[in-house]
Amino acid sequence: MSNIEDDGPTSTGKIADERSTYAHFLPSSVLGKFEIFSYRNAVPILANSFPEQFSEVSEALEQFEISETMIRKPGGNKGPIAHYVDTLFGSGWRETRVTADLHVKLLNAAKKSKPEVFEEYTREGYLDGHRIDFVNGKVAIDFEWNSKDQTYDRDLYAFSAFYGAGAISLGVILTRGLSLNTEYFRGLGKVLKADGSEGAADVYKKFGASTTGMGKLLYRLDAGRNGGCPVIAVGITPACVK
Repeated sequence: MSNIEDDGPTSTGKIADERSTYAHFLPSSVLGKFEIFSYRNAVPILANSFPEQFSEVSEALEQFEISETMIRKPGGNKGPIAHYVDTLFGSGWRETRVTADLHVKLLNAAKKSKPEVFEEYTREGYLDGHRIDFVNGKVAIDFEWNSKDQTYDRDLYAFSAFYGAGAISLGVILTRGLSLNTEYFRGLGKVLKADGSEGAADVYKKFGASTTGMGKLLYRLDAGRNGGCPVIAVGITPACVK
């Protein structure tokens, strides 16, 4: 069921796959720590078609553990949680950019046996600049902790572009879950300065209404902004915070 709040449209995954169709693929330890939403049968595809990557993703999620200190520290270009996520995936997972040229042929459709090419051209840079944090084989993963929520549009467009080019078969987005909300962050008190001392600002103010969170991601997935690419949305919950 979706809802419209002052912070813009959000969703709880109204067109996501039924949980009963994919929950049995996932370790109970993962289900107990994360909010999991599967779109276009993404979890079964990952488990059945890419068992090696499924095992590595499951292991990374089982290991995933952040601290309140990490949340309270300043983020900057790449904060402590993003650096930590980098350590969870081995060398087989690479930050990847896709580029492609489009070779276009116009055929004389009247000649059905041997269609004549009467014009052809190449659109260079038809796909260019789309990046994904981690790609291994045909599985892609992006991580979003506290960016502007429009970042999800970039991520999902990249998934769609990679998928359309045949470079990936599914994508995973790891992000803040619905339960890591303002009420939770209020309980963490003040932010920490770079030197570890306590600052004056409240932690919850770092995570504004227009930042990345599961509700904003699910809204975009419900709207089909991933194109045809199957996607797993993985939400970090307080159970991950030690």
